[in-house]
Amino acid sequence: MKQTVDMIVYNARVYTVNSKFEIAEAFAINDGRFLIVGTNKEILRRFESAKTLDAKGKPVYPGFNDGHCHFYGFGENMIRYADLAGTKSFSEVIDRLKLHYEKYPSDWILGRGWDQNNWESKQFPDNNELEKIFPEKKIYLIRIDGHAALVSKQALKSAGIDAKTKIIGGEIEKNKQGQLSGILIDNAMDEVRNTIPGLSSQQKETALLEAQKKCFAVGLTSVTDAGLPFQIIDLIAAMQLQNRLKMKMNIMIDPDSATLARFLSNGPTVNERLSVRSIKLYADGALGSRGAKLLKPYSDAPDKTGMILYDRQYYENICVQALAAGFQVNVHAIGDSANRMVLGIFGKYLKEENDLRWRIEHAQVIDPSDFELFGKYSIIPSVQSTHCTSDMHWADERLGSERIKSAYAQKQLMNQNGWLVNGTDFSD
Repeated sequence: MKQTVDMIVYNARVYTVNSKFEIAEAFAINDGRFLIVGTNKEILRRFESAKTLDAKGKPVYPGFNDGHCHFYGFGENMIRYADLAGTKSFSEVIDRLKLHYEKYPSDWILGRGWDQNNWESKQFPDNNELEKIFPEKKIYLIRIDGHAALVSKQALKSAGIDAKTKIIGGEIEKNKQGQLSGILIDNAMDEVRNTIPGLSSQQKETALLEAQKKCFAVGLTSVTDAGLPFQIIDLIAAMQLQNRLKMKMNIMIDPDSATLARFLSNGPTVNERLSVRSIKLYADGALGSRGAKLLKPYSDAPDKTGMILYDRQYYENICVQALAAGFQVNVHAIGDSANRMVLGIFGKYLKEENDLRWRIEHAQVIDPSDFELFGKYSIIPSVQSTHCTSDMHWADERLGSERIKSAYAQKQLMNQNGWLVNGTDFSD
């Protein structure tokens, strides 16, 4: 007697992820799960269903996974920010802001995704044009890498930023006349960001569901979200229990004191849809905004080497807490100096080969003498191949002809442990 199941798919090219990566022909599904994968003859002999699908030779893939992204941020950006990605000039940025403001009028005009490297001038913009088009408006426009922002004069004023303000781990740029240009880099961005009203509970739920809808549409069924506070993690857990959020999520927690206290005291959370067992830290900024910390000055800006965002003791304190609580430490490090610092700190606590799976997120520029430390301490390089293609038009200008040879070196990184993590870093 045949077993009745919810659905049968046959005549397909089913790409499995078993140990031999075999290609099957058919499968049976019951209660939302793959019951068995095999040949047409086997599946049709053993099972029956009121719902069958002849795939006619088309491919069927397992759900895709993104090893480093910003899933919640993706949803929030969809409903909140003007999309400035792909703009070819600052005037195009202005045009998109006008359209967004007409559709979503608010006290704040928010946008993200601009990249001056795609513009003819290739210079950071200032806020003078913003003041002409949107006088007295609070405006906050995030660069594509998330490590720089252009803000309006009113937004600077609301955050209490003036020409005398100093921010540890951040820069407040000035023009040649010594006036604020509106460009904020890394920690300086927080001063304005913290004055922007947050989303309502309903808006946060909508953001998660919209992100899920978009991801499922392209076959993305599990993600690693690279840094969330406990409030959003609690919301995700609740929506998963309600079966409203079906996305499987591995979440890195933010390192604020409330979130650390909320999770470290209880140890890792691991269930069918949710894993919370790592902490996300930032060592430096991004290469595009020259915030990535380099051992030697930028080739196209000899007065800059980037910046480390916090003092060394900050990172060590988190490592001690994580080790005691059974949590991974995952650190954003892009410049060769930042990577050397993180490799050194990790080595201090990991000491030898291990399976603790501490990670360096991005690992973009590595000094040739430091590659071996990934293998020595079993440190996982978590790379994003899309960064290489997005940066390829200008990365050599930042790094020079020699230093670029050990940047985006994914094969060399993979060889250290025999594997690595790949993701897209998507947030919009």
